[in-house]
This record gives sequence, C-alpha cells and structure tokens, in this order.
Amino acid sequence: MSKSSVSTAYISASTNRFNHAADASASSVIACGSGKLIALWNTQDPNGRGVFQTLPGHNGLVTCIRFVASDAFASADDKGTVRYWRLFGTEWRTTAIVQAHQKAISVLREFDNFLLTGSSDSSIKIWEVQRGDVDDEVKEFQTISLQGWYPLSMAIAFLPSSEAIILAIGGTDRKVHIWTRSHGPFIRSVTLSGHEDWIRALAFRAPSTPNDPLVLASGSQDGTIRLWNVESFTKMQAQSQTHTKYSGDDPSDDLLDAFEASLGDLGADSEEGGRQISLKRHILTVKSNSGAQQYSITFDALLIGHEAGITSLSWSPSNASLLSTSTDSSLIIWAPSSIVSTAYSSSTSSIWINIQRFGDVGGQRLGGFTGGLWSNGGAEAMAWGWSGGWRRWRRIRSDSYGGAAGEEWEEVGAISGHSGPVKGLDWSPEGDYLVSVGLDQTTRIHGAITSSTPEQSIWHELSRPQVHGYDLMGAAWLGPWTFASVADEKVARIFEAPRNFVKEVQVLGVKDLAQSEGDRPATASVPPLGLSNKAVSDAPSELNSSRPHRRPFEGELASITLWPEIEKVFGHGYESITISASNSLDLLATACRATSPQHAVIRVYTTAGYQPFGVPLEGHSLTVTRIAFSPPNDRYVLTVSRDRTWRLFEKKENGYMPIAADKSHGRIIWDCAWSCEGDLFATASRDKTVKIWKQHSDSDPARWGAITTMKFEEAATAVAFCSAGADAQERWLAVGLETGEIKIYSSLMSTPDQWTPLLTIDSNLAHVDQINHLAWRATDNPSRKQLASCSEDGTLKVLIVQFEID
Repeated sequence: MSKSSVSTAYISASTNRFNHAADASASSVIACGSGKLIALWNTQDPNGRGVFQTLPGHNGLVTCIRFVASDAFASADDKGTVRYWRLFGTEWRTTAIVQAHQKAISVLREFDNFLLTGSSDSSIKIWEVQRGDVDDEVKEFQTISLQGWYPLSMAIAFLPSSEAIILAIGGTDRKVHIWTRSHGPFIRSVTLSGHEDWIRALAFRAPSTPNDPLVLASGSQDGTIRLWNVESFTKMQAQSQTHTKYSGDDPSDDLLDAFEASLGDLGADSEEGGRQISLKRHILTVKSNSGAQQYSITFDALLIGHEAGITSLSWSPSNASLLSTSTDSSLIIWAPSSIVSTAYSSSTSSIWINIQRFGDVGGQRLGGFTGGLWSNGGAEAMAWGWSGGWRRWRRIRSDSYGGAAGEEWEEVGAISGHSGPVKGLDWSPEGDYLVSVGLDQTTRIHGAITSSTPEQSIWHELSRPQVHGYDLMGAAWLGPWTFASVADEKVARIFEAPRNFVKEVQVLGVKDLAQSEGDRPATASVPPLGLSNKAVSDAPSELNSSRPHRRPFEGELASITLWPEIEKVFGHGYESITISASNSLDLLATACRATSPQHAVIRVYTTAGYQPFGVPLEGHSLTVTRIAFSPPNDRYVLTVSRDRTWRLFEKKENGYMPIAADKSHGRIIWDCAWSCEGDLFATASRDKTVKIWKQHSDSDPARWGAITTMKFEEAATAVAFCSAGADAQERWLAVGLETGEIKIYSSLMSTPDQWTPLLTIDSNLAHVDQINHLAWRATDNPSRKQLASCSEDGTLKVLIVQFEID
C-alpha cells in the first residue's frame, strides 16, 4: 500500500545514579547510561537539541561509560557485562561483549590498550583490547583481589618521564592503594591514608613540563579533596641536599610521624574530628631498562569547601583547574593561586582556592550532584543530579591575564527526563504539548519550541507542574490550561496553568494565543510536609527579569514551575490506577485498584463542578486498566480490565448504562482505543493478540463482534488509532509490545477487517521494555504524523512517522 519511514523528534531520558555513568568524548558528545539504554547527547548541537539517539544492548542498568576515542567507548552494567562500542559512519555498533564479573561493575577505566573493571565482587580485572577491523578482542590480563573491600574509583597514568604505569585504586576501605607496572603484571606498591570515609573519586593530572610532578586528586565522602604529588625521588634528593645535609630518609620524618600521632590522640575530641594531616613521604621503586627508579608520593594540599561527600573529580583539558561535584548540590572549580609562593616554600607549591561555585549554595536539594564532566575543551562544566537531570554552565568571558579567577560563567540548557518508568502521557487538546507522568513522582510537560526553521522545532521539557509524594499513574487534559492526574492515592488532583506557563509558551512559540489569558496566579509552591500545590500570586524574584525569553533549566524545573492545584476529586476506596477525559472535555473518568466487583467500578465526573455524572459503572470484577470515550460525541465508554473482559456503556440523560461485554481474551487486557471515526475499537492483551471490534448492525447497539485478530510474538500492551484526515481512504493502528517494539498497521476505510503491517519500529528507535502508552498527535499534515510513546525503560519518545499515501 505505501512505504513509510520513521525518525526521532524528541527523546526524554534521565541519567542513572552512578558516579561513572556518563562520559564526554573529545568532540563533545556525551554518552550516559539511562536505565538499560545508553543515551547520546551532542552538547555542541547548533539548535540545542537534547538526546538524539539511544543505544540498546545491556540487560542490566548501565553503571559506567568511558570514551576510549571519539569514535569508541566502553560501557558496563550491574550484571557484570562490559560492551565495547565503535562508530562506523553514523552507526554505533557493539564490537565486543565480555562477561567480566559475576556482580555489578562499579568502576571502568581505559588506558593505552588496557581496560580496567572494578566490581562489587571485591576484585579488579585488567583486560587487553586488540582492535580489529570489525570486531575487537578483549582478553583478561590480570586480576587483583581486594580482600573484601569494594572498589569505587580508579585512576591510571604514566609515571613522570618513564614508561612505567601507576594505578591508584580507592574504595570502601578509606585508603588510596597505589599499584605500579613496568613490564609484567601490576604490583602493589604503597598505601596512602588520610581520608576518613569512602573514596569515590580519583583523577591524575599529567605533568605539563618535565619538572612538574604528577598530581593525584582524591575525593571522599568525608567532604574533602586531597592532592598528592608523585615525583622522581632522585630529583627531590638533589633539591633537598642543597638545603640540608640530610639524605633521603631523614630522621625528621620519624619525628614528624611521632608528632602527628600525638596530635591525633589530642585532636580526637576536638571539633575538627582529629583530621590528620600526614606529611609522610611514601617511596616506591620501579624497575626499568636503565635500572631501578625511585619515586616519592607526598601529600600536597587539602581542599575543603564542600559540605558533603565528593562524588566526582575531573581535571580540565588544559590541566589548569579541577572540577568537583558533591551531594551538597554544588559544583566547584578549583585552581591554584600561585601568587602566594614565598621564599621558604618551593616554587611548585601554591594555595588552591575555589574560583567558581555553581549549583544551589546551601540549599540541600535531594541527593545533590551524582557526577560531573568538562565538555567543549574546558569551556563548559556540567553535572547530573540525583533525579537524573543535567545542569550545565558555559564560560562566557575569560580573564585578560589568562588566570582563572576573573572568568564569567552562565548557566545554559541541558537535558532531563523521568528517572523511573513512565506510566502515562496525554497530548493537550490541540496537540501543542504533551504531559507525562512516572514513578519518579513527577508530572512533566514537554513541548516543541519553534526555531528558525519550522520543520525543525526543538523539543524540551517546559514545566514540571507536580512534584509529588506518591508514584504517579496517569494524566489527562481537561482543556488547554487544565489537566488532572492520578497517583498511588485515592484522590484525583486537578491543576490549572499559572501565569508563568502561559507567558512562557507564548514567548517560545509553543502555542499561539490570540487574546491575553485572564487573571491567573503567578506560580505555585508546596508547603512543608504538604502534598497540595498552593497558588502564589506574586512571582519569585528570580522569575521576573531574565526568565521569559528562554526555556527553564533543570534547577528551575525542580523548584519554580509548579502548577497550582484547584480541586481534588474523591470517590474511590483504593489507590487510583487510570484516568481518562472525554473528547468534549466535559467528563472525567477514573478507576482504582480492585480485587472485588464492589471496587472495580469506573467513576465519571463532570468537569464543570467535579460532581459525579450518574452512578459508578459496574460490571468488572478486577482492576480496570484503561477507559476510553468514543469519538466524536462520547456516546460510548469502553473499559478493559485485569479480569480479561471489556465492557461497553452507552450515554443516557443521567449517566452511562451497560450495553455490551465480552470475554474472549485469555489474559489481562492492557489497553483499548477507539478509531478516530468511532466505528471500531481495539483491545490489546497479554495473550499476545490485538482484536478489532465492530458493531454488527447500527440498529442493535448491544452487539459488537471481533472482525479481526492480530497475533504477535510478545504481549501487546498499548494501542492507538490514527486517521489521515476527514475524508481520507486510509487509517493506521500503532501497537506497542512488551519488548518495547512498536508495530504500525494500515487499513482502508472500506475494509475495516483487513489490516496489513506497514512497519516495525525496533528497539533502536523505540524502547527496550514494556510500552505503557501510545498517543498520536493531532496534526493537519495527512502524511507526516507524530507518535508519542512512553515505556517502563524510563524514556519518553516522540517519533515522526512519514506515511507515503498512494
């Protein structure tokens, strides 16, 4: 009948709560683990697009990603699997898969042709990677057993002016373990103590001149960062002999150690918690071709500035500054101020100061930042938070003297998404924007911001109307500025758009407004310990000045884009499970979890006063999973349930009355949908079929029969109809499966019982887990349609389906 193509308009995906779950390539592409998927985001996209692709493949949550080159990266998951990816043209392919460990992998590093994995089976494995043309070979080189503690961070580098390799390992035993390798395997060298809690971050800075030391930064959950200098010991001896007559192991070292030990006894009760500053010099010896070489590791600086644990450290590409993120919701850029170098201190030592601090100062947002990265050659610093959204800052002006202290930075937009399964979505009545709800207890509104080219409008999250205390299950629009949502509680809540949102969609060109929208509250806030959003009439100051000309960023979405709640709708005795609005938008229907016929009822309310419309619709015996009103005039209500039946109710003056029912599916019916003309409906079930139902004769509304049954390899979990237009000959049906695939069928109006498969959207473009909801956008274009889908895998996608109509 017709050939068709699919492309992606929008992907909303969050980033996993693991310190190493994202990495940036040299070309500023960020790969981050999002559930079991890997999301790719080009931070230098000229239009500011977000995630442009998701890569399926892992069976567990992705915990670590590291770029090896700009066209290759390695990823690891919590099932112990490592995958090696390479870019061929425009397509990323897996070139090697290794079951590296039996337990979750917590840290992954690459160096030279080595790949290092650390796992919660308390071991570190070192792998050799041999790159082929199409496939890569990964062979085990060495296993380091850690005797019961878990690795959380690793860093690896060449020793100064040497071919030997130094490996630092940090973890749950609060010490930094140094291993070295010259020819054969890695061997244990020294242990650096000092941190008082788990070490979550380690990073080496390569020396910029031959005289500079190699610097190791270590960050711990005790809130401090320590810098350690690694330098050639012979060089240090030469320096020290010009000052003193002592040779290497001078007795002053022992005296210092004794002094520190006594300090530790004294300071145990003091306010500082007896934080020990050990100045001990650790000596390590590496054998090389020219004989043995000695290196010393000394403690150089203690950076105190974060109020909670450090989650990540990374040196800037120019090696001048250090970026740290913490669970106190701040991100700090540290740099040495070398002006303070005095006569008695050596020329290399300097005082480290924090030159920039981003994030929420003092405001303890839940969980803070999970990890941070440099991008765009050090001109951008970014971090992702506990809730999976990113924040990003760009340097807009450098200091004229080349120092870091006079730089100016500004926040720019980044990406975000639900950090858990997305349960429901709904297009606004004109199809201007999309609301989605999920188990991360948030409701989000997404819209396409018009850019210079109309075909290329860029999608972003516009608002987060509800940040709730219960898992959200569904949402439905009741008008252009009103929607209702249901959560894991007995009430449905109605929300009305605040003034800020109306202004925002007008400025960004998401929706055309002819007249100004009446008197609305400016925004909303949640009282402490409360669940209801209360209206606020005067806007907070941070909104008024610069805000309206751009989309809100993650920090604002999390705090100041709430919508006021105007009504609660009561009635059910158990937690709500699904919600639906009529086509005329004047009725609202809800259902709740049920194990008995008494509670498996559908309650219909008028949206004028939120009063019950007729009696509750009875007949089901278990939870009702979906409710659908028939277009165009809501004559029927169709309901499907866990009890494997569908039921049909017809509208009378004082409510809906039951007229038909059927139990021909063998398992739970997940979803149902009406065709746009209202003459057919479809039911999707776990018995791996979708059935299309039609009225036998117009005279008898009670007799509906299945005119066709489509069989699938997997359970069908979502269905949605789409029509080409008012007098078109063709219509389409999208079916979402439990595996995350979407299949699209087409049929002619004249033969409603014949549906031919048009295309299959596989997991590369669609999802990798059960699809919870599908919805077509109301657009005028008869051949170019947009399909929104949301899934258990935590992503929400808007796909452009280009039909070729004969």
